[in-house]
Amino acid sequence: MDKAKKKKSTDCNSCVNFVYDDDYEEYTCLVNLDEDEYYRLLNHADYVCPYYRLDDEYGVVRKQN
Repeated sequence: MDKAKKKKSTDCNSCVNFVYDDDYEEYTCLVNLDEDEYYRLLNHADYVCPYYRLDDEYGVVRKQN
């Protein structure tokens, strides 16, 4: 049997780098993607963002217990 590879998500809405910018009044990514990375992110459905980190609000609480 082949093991199923766990794929990282590229859903920006759940990424810690996706924050609200008061100046632009919209959500933006804090990571400065280069032109090639940005193109792949927009045009390839299977692209996995290397900067994606899950915005896990309860991660700190779990470490305290």
